[in-house]
Amino acid sequence: MQTIDLVRVGVALIAGYLLGGIPFGIIVPRLIGGPDPRTVGSGRTGGANVSRAVGFRWAAVSGLLDVAKGAVAVLLVVAIGGDQVAQVAAALAAIVGHSRSPFIGFHGGRGVAPATGGALIIAPPILAVIFPVFVIVIAVTRISSLGSLAATLIGGIVMVIATAVVPLAPIYYVYGVGVPGLIWLFHADNIGRLLSGQERRVGRAGKPGPTADGSV
Repeated sequence: MQTIDLVRVGVALIAGYLLGGIPFGIIVPRLIGGPDPRTVGSGRTGGANVSRAVGFRWAAVSGLLDVAKGAVAVLLVVAIGGDQVAQVAAALAAIVGHSRSPFIGFHGGRGVAPATGGALIIAPPILAVIFPVFVIVIAVTRISSLGSLAATLIGGIVMVIATAVVPLAPIYYVYGVGVPGLIWLFHADNIGRLLSGQERRVGRAGKPGPTADGSV
């Protein structure tokens, strides 16, 4: 890898992380005079928990902004001439930034929204595959985190298979494994509650406590 590529990968990692770290889940409720989502439900700043704090409409606004973070991070790298390695680096860094934001004490959401934004630019066909999975799983189980986990796992498998079959650049193996790997890592507490049968279902009032979800 040439030096200029390393520089662009470094820029991608930093820019992706900082963009991903913008806490729209806190900014939007604050702008409308609503409660901080960290004081309700799971204490996370993702869409599910923002919905508990200020309702679905404003949660959708913050969620779309979170999706945009992932897309903008990748587009910024494209704009500076970054190759596929740099683009994947930016997409993964945005997920980390969203979940471990430097602006709010390294807390945040689960990373699904910025992962979606990154996929819009890097691999849009993958979204056509996983979106129905996400919707169907939540519709059947009413568990937001389970929908996120199932969709990202299937998306990763499809990405890895496509990389081998098409074939695509080897960096997409990293993308196919890295995105679901990070999402599952940041859902570790959700997975524990799913295994114990204590995960909160969509539609129940959010209260502070160990069974709150807060996915996305």
